[in-house]
Amino acid sequence: MSAADVLDKALGFEYEDQPVAWNKRDLLAYALGIGAKNTDFNIVYELDKSFSAFPTFPAALFLKGDDQDVNLFSARVGSTRSTSGLPNFDPNRVVHATQTVEVLKPLPLISGSGWKLKKRLTSIHENKSGVIVENEILLVDPRGTPYAKLYSSSFNLGAKITGQRFSKSIAAPPNAKPIPKDRKPDWVVQDKTSPEQAVIYRLSGDYNPLHIDPRIGQAAGFGGVILHGLSTYGFAARALVSAIGTNDPNSLRYFGVRFTAPVKPGDALETLAWELGPGPDGTTEVAFEMKNTTSGKIVIGSGLAYIRKTEKKTAGKISYRIYASGKKRYLYRITPIIQARAVPAIYD
Repeated sequence: MSAADVLDKALGFEYEDQPVAWNKRDLLAYALGIGAKNTDFNIVYELDKSFSAFPTFPAALFLKGDDQDVNLFSARVGSTRSTSGLPNFDPNRVVHATQTVEVLKPLPLISGSGWKLKKRLTSIHENKSGVIVENEILLVDPRGTPYAKLYSSSFNLGAKITGQRFSKSIAAPPNAKPIPKDRKPDWVVQDKTSPEQAVIYRLSGDYNPLHIDPRIGQAAGFGGVILHGLSTYGFAARALVSAIGTNDPNSLRYFGVRFTAPVKPGDALETLAWELGPGPDGTTEVAFEMKNTTSGKIVIGSGLAYIRKTEKKTAGKISYRIYASGKKRYLYRITPIIQARAVPAIYD
């Protein structure tokens, strides 16, 4: 069998199903790992009436699995290797290249048992620089109902299979659109990672020592610890949800990126987004990129999102009503948004 035949046969290979599970604490940890603020009640406060899973959370489940404790990164990565017929690539020369999440149904706050990731190999590309392998991943409930569809690709630096250019795909996410060069972005969101950002994000299941031990980062040529790519991914998603979806996590229906450069904990980030037009199912199609303003490098490119654009609500006309209780009087402010909120009376 020729090398090209091996690649053809590998396409469509179905990996062993991976059990996954989560609870509210996992959702809280993930939100903090992607930089959520103390005012983002709907993703950081479990008693908030709008509390929900942030839409990119499924991307963390591949390395988290169904663990409720820390896991050994090398064992977790080893356990997900396939018998697809592809050669074993050098794990020290594998780079996370792209990531997408498509929300099919809102996640429950507690999974319970029986949830799985169903993964198949959908694309292989070989060029002179290495081999790109892309997988399609479905998050399904115990009945097999899909809740999210993800695509994730890895670039295997210097790897060779055929020694020639090869490209074949049986399924793929939507293609990113070019960023308009003739106009300024419609939204610009600035944010800053904390020096402890990688320490926090690893609690979502990615315990790669590269993100905690500076000696490993030095040896790998990064000059120390770097932030998880999926944390940066979440920062960009939060930026769009806050700017376009008025902080409603359910506004984001699709989010895809290409990783272009690493981020170090403590770096400042800037997300720039352009409205392209209508997207599917009443969403707005948005192209975006993220710049590391500390290093000056673009860290996320080829960004594509489908998000429901909503306008921020205004308080409307404010009226007041005074109520007396014994010797105390209270001033109630009545607006279309805030009903009967008591504040100390101004008439004493």
